[in-house]
Amino acid sequence: MPLHQLVFSLFVSNLLSVSLWLIRIIGSGVRRYDFMLWNLFLAWLPLVVSTALLQHVRRRGWLKWSSVGLTVLWLLLLPNSFYMVTDLVHLQSTGEVNVLFDTVLMMSFIFNGLVIGYLSLVQVHRELLKRLSLRRANGMVALILLVVSFALYLGRSLRWNSWDVVIHPAGLLFDVSDRLIHPVSYPEAFLTTATFWLLFATFYYVAWQIVRSGAHLLATPRSDPKDPSMSSDDAN
Repeated sequence: MPLHQLVFSLFVSNLLSVSLWLIRIIGSGVRRYDFMLWNLFLAWLPLVVSTALLQHVRRRGWLKWSSVGLTVLWLLLLPNSFYMVTDLVHLQSTGEVNVLFDTVLMMSFIFNGLVIGYLSLVQVHRELLKRLSLRRANGMVALILLVVSFALYLGRSLRWNSWDVVIHPAGLLFDVSDRLIHPVSYPEAFLTTATFWLLFATFYYVAWQIVRSGAHLLATPRSDPKDPSMSSDDAN
């Protein structure tokens, strides 16, 4: 399926999420989940950057400084697509609407973020396979998901954002290096990271298999005229 068709289907799915958000506001009069709109916007940025990155790489190669810069920018933004999984901490019975409605609302936003993030990762994965062996390309993807998982811990537990790499680099570097140098002192960091990594890696493995098998699954089977089980009427 062409990328523009996938993007259009994502816009339709995003429209559902926004519609649910509006329905909640109209029904309750409370704007409790406005932050999810911002998170959904941020979730789109990695896909925009990865699309530009691949076009650039195919023209100029991956070792140019401009390509390296786009790759770093993509890695910094990619956790935003997965971050909405952590928004489940806000799910509670508020008395404003049925908690089941809020569950559907959140899952809709989370689904969109994950699909956007995985689509962006699939783009880069396919390009890596053109340049690296299967094992190295898959290892790179696993490492990327590990970085994403650690970034989610930094974002949810320590409240760091992607742009803090530029705005507050010293504080971010201290928190990251301290946890890497003294891992025993921060068991939550590694437990949270490992949990997210297992979740995202498993989901991606399934998504990757669907992408690889999609053409075969959607293909219309053709009748074999030599098949003895086919009647003469079917053959005609």
